[in-house]
Amino acid sequence: MNKRQLGRSGIEVSPLGMGCWAIGGVWQFLDIQAGWGEVDDSESIRAIQHAFDSGINFFDTAANYGTGHSETIVGKALAGKRDQVVIATKFGFNVNEAGKSVTRYADAEVLDNLWNDCIASLRRLNTDYIDLFQLHVWDYPLDRAEPLREALEDLVREGKIRYYGWSTDSVEAARIFAAGEHCVAVQHDLNVVLDATEMLALCEQMNLASINRSPLARGALTGKYTKETVFASNDVRTDTWARDHILLPAFDRLEALRDVLTSDGRTLAQGALAWIWARSGVTVPIPGMRTVAQVKENAGAMQFGALTAHQMQQIDALLERDTQIAVE
Repeated sequence: MNKRQLGRSGIEVSPLGMGCWAIGGVWQFLDIQAGWGEVDDSESIRAIQHAFDSGINFFDTAANYGTGHSETIVGKALAGKRDQVVIATKFGFNVNEAGKSVTRYADAEVLDNLWNDCIASLRRLNTDYIDLFQLHVWDYPLDRAEPLREALEDLVREGKIRYYGWSTDSVEAARIFAAGEHCVAVQHDLNVVLDATEMLALCEQMNLASINRSPLARGALTGKYTKETVFASNDVRTDTWARDHILLPAFDRLEALRDVLTSDGRTLAQGALAWIWARSGVTVPIPGMRTVAQVKENAGAMQFGALTAHQMQQIDALLERDTQIAVE
């Protein structure tokens, strides 16, 4: 597949990015176990390096993930390759590295701590600049968004970041950030079951990259789990919100979509990624990967490319929805 543009930045990124939440290990957000269980750092590094060797040059992490551990592993794995990769990370929460816990800042503290949070991410990533610095607070007050956007522009001028974006499902919030010169992306939920028509329209209109979290519905679209699966107590998929809003909707519709998603020899996961690429030319899905095997399967989707317009129409019919398809 051809590379995609990181929005108005003009930076070329692989059509598939590597989501690095799962390599952070065990950590807690407020009272939620927010990691994906125990990790093997050596395997995580091998997975990142295999992703790079497979043509993936976009890596998405966050200060929250393992309270900085994911950033540290990304930095180690990509040492010596900095000029060949695009690194995105996120900020906006109070990260206790030693205590493996993350809490919310008061609203005013997000801006107050912006510079220090950026420096901390630079240190962990072992780099002098961040390609894409994203606000991680989905529900950050809109009346505070513009001053924060301007502070991010200051970080661009200082050379600490190249571009910025917002990880949010709010179209209104994304629109405020999009008014900034160096805002190039919105990270939001998108998968074959959970569409995002208004957000995609905004991204296409404003020339923003649509970076897609939950492209495989936290594993539910891979066919490797069922409603009866019991996840470990330190796995974020035990959270009620994740189960009700991400996992169950995907489990409920997967069988109906199986034949189309696995067309042409694809696995279910590869078909789910192919749907995203066909959905819009600005999308960059970032499935979580923490093993070489997961990287091989997901990277293999790039060899198949996007679903056809006919296959997309079949899926819309099966899901009984009317979607405007933008196929490259």
